[in-house]
Amino acid sequence: MTATTALTAQNTQGVYGIHETPPEFVRKQIDACIDDIGVDVVKTGMLATAQTIHVVAESLAKHDVPCAVIDPVMVATSGARLLPEEAIKILCDHLLPVTTILTPNIPEARLILEKSGHDLHDIKDLEDIKQLARSVQKLGPKYVLIKGGHLPLTKGYHVPTGDEARELVINVLYGDGEFTVI
Repeated sequence: MTATTALTAQNTQGVYGIHETPPEFVRKQIDACIDDIGVDVVKTGMLATAQTIHVVAESLAKHDVPCAVIDPVMVATSGARLLPEEAIKILCDHLLPVTTILTPNIPEARLILEKSGHDLHDIKDLEDIKQLARSVQKLGPKYVLIKGGHLPLTKGYHVPTGDEARELVINVLYGDGEFTVI
């Protein structure tokens, strides 16, 4: 079942418009789905506003959802911002603490840390991506899966400089003190 939080008009070149679902209607959609058939897992995508993030966080708690997979959709591949800056802090403060697994890409993970007051360092290699995952996980999610598609690495697990081949897309899962590189 689905609760639609926003619609976008977009293509590979950009985002031309975002139509936000009113937060109270999102709440009604969530309640209707869960009250009817229950839920074992909730997976989010674009949440669009701070108010909608509040509604989702409250709903997860109200319905005692056992597993919440949060994809913090913040920036489109084209670079267009899909989540206002003020909503990122709300996401960090209210949604991350009830998140089972957070699945940001590297730019989203860096934005989460930046808006949470952390100093950012350039990512140079796989170890830096692991540190990014560890830092984000400290904000509340049980697990963090950093998706590395925005930063392909060399065979030696380094960020390419110059003409080096971009050969590996690495995803890093961190939780319970352990890393898994996928």
